[in-house]
Amino acid sequence: MSGTSEGPTPAADLDRSAVTESDLNNTSGGSAAYRSVFAAAPLAMAVVDREGRIVDANAALGALLGGGGVPLTGRVASDLLDLASDARIRHAYREVLRGRRAKLRCTRRLKQPDGHALWAQVTVSPLEAQTAGAETPGVLLSVADVSAQRDLQARLRHLQMHDPVTRLANRTLFFERVSAALEAEAEAEAYEQGGTGRIGLCYLDLDGFKAVNDTLGHRVGDRLLAAVAERLNGCAENAGRTRPSVPLVARLGGDEFALLVEDSTGTDQLADLAESVLKALQAPFDLAGHRLNVSASIGVVERAAAGTTATGLMQAADTTLYWAKVDGKDRWTLFDPERNAHLMTRQALASTLRPAIERGEFRLDYQPLVGMSDGRLRGVEALVRWDHPRFGLLSPNRFVALAEEDGSIVPLGRWVLATACRQARQWQLDNPDDPPLFVSVNVAVRQVWDSDLVADVAEILAETGLAPHLLQLELTESAVMGSAGRPLQALQALSDMGVGIAIDDFGTGYSNLAYLSRLPVSVLKLDGSFVRGFQYESDKEGATPPNPADQVVVEAMIDLAHRLGLTVTAECVETSAQATRLRSIGCDTGQGWLYSRPVSPDRISELRGTAESYAVGNP
Repeated sequence: MSGTSEGPTPAADLDRSAVTESDLNNTSGGSAAYRSVFAAAPLAMAVVDREGRIVDANAALGALLGGGGVPLTGRVASDLLDLASDARIRHAYREVLRGRRAKLRCTRRLKQPDGHALWAQVTVSPLEAQTAGAETPGVLLSVADVSAQRDLQARLRHLQMHDPVTRLANRTLFFERVSAALEAEAEAEAYEQGGTGRIGLCYLDLDGFKAVNDTLGHRVGDRLLAAVAERLNGCAENAGRTRPSVPLVARLGGDEFALLVEDSTGTDQLADLAESVLKALQAPFDLAGHRLNVSASIGVVERAAAGTTATGLMQAADTTLYWAKVDGKDRWTLFDPERNAHLMTRQALASTLRPAIERGEFRLDYQPLVGMSDGRLRGVEALVRWDHPRFGLLSPNRFVALAEEDGSIVPLGRWVLATACRQARQWQLDNPDDPPLFVSVNVAVRQVWDSDLVADVAEILAETGLAPHLLQLELTESAVMGSAGRPLQALQALSDMGVGIAIDDFGTGYSNLAYLSRLPVSVLKLDGSFVRGFQYESDKEGATPPNPADQVVVEAMIDLAHRLGLTVTAECVETSAQATRLRSIGCDTGQGWLYSRPVSPDRISELRGTAESYAVGNP
């Protein structure tokens, strides 16, 4: 007989035998009543001596073991009932035989001579001595067939561990298998056993499944999920033909599925599996009179099992699935540690933005805005920097979008506005004989919606003493052109106050010029992409001549702006040739590295002069 162990049962467990130990005393010569009860008992039983050999056994035991009437007396009980193959069971059984343990109960899988297998609960209990001082006769061994209970438990577990719609493994079973696979791979690597010591996962989400549910109902949606599951099973079976095991297919909830590859061989194997899934889903599904087309986005993770947790594996897969969605859907994306590190950094920045404002970790640099006609400094643009204690000095493109997402752009924008106005007023006080510099401050559209920007500006101007015409607020083209209701009212109120309004990065949005004429805008800032087309040095060998169309477009925009009463600032002016061409077509103001990079407030005081002084070097 052979079997598997469930481990010894605690001694406190009670024997369910129909015949008690006391009824079986005096086994060597017992009464006719005893033998009658013992022989007729429906529970399979045997008396075993201290050496482990059967002294007496009833017919029920012989029938259970399928011996066909072969006498069991003298046989070794542990061989018949598989009590020796498991070290823990073997030790506990010997302890009961020696009288050192009160009882043993375990479940064993027994195989009969005809090949039929059954599950049996084996109970071993000591028998009392016949008289004081007499030799202990041994133990009572009872065996009950629990196959029906085991089958019921297996069916219940299957229901608990499988999805009723697709009949795939559910989330619980999936994580159980992932944990078991990680442990097995780690052990195999520790003992240098066979295997790759790696694990792979394809985590997929159906694109557009919600639309099917919403339009055709959940019944059709469930049938679609079942059909998808069938195709995924086919992909797994094909992948398993050349591998020791078939990938586990599971439904994790909703329209999310996973294919787990244990002992994976590398990213190529997972990539092939993901490709096969995408290909399998390309064919339409004909369900309930509807022809449905669905695709999937798949996050692929493949890594060494050592040091990996189930939670870490799923987090990586979930992140990669999100990338596949963002990248356009209907594709698979492989986990990229560098991209993930960037994402983690982004999350770290987002979580510390508001505290950083309170701790004063931000500072302002200023970039000159130079008059194209005379080369003199007219104003500056305030550019915020984050002096992060961990990541160093960060430019606005690293954190402004995060601030807009979580609303911290409102307190940050208020601080930038107040600091810039205070600095502009200080320059005016320090240089009373020079024309005052205006300061240009970038404003996010969320600042207009989530705060009283007009009141904030009025309060800051009053506190700092800066004249309204020395403040310019910059908004992006898409934000300004789409303004209506409260944002438009705020812009109009600021303009009426005397504050300048500039459209930043002009030419990159949809540029509704008819609408532009009705906005309270005073300045257009041409996007640097237009200015770069002017970058041509005729005295440099191999230089590419400028595209005439670029100059025509820029000249037309400048002319239109002037006709609307607006001034024009060109961004990203880097060469004298660019400056010359922009000046020749009437551009009013220039900004870029030709004049100066963004610098500290002290450097601005030193740069008050001509454009030539700015272009001497890169401060």
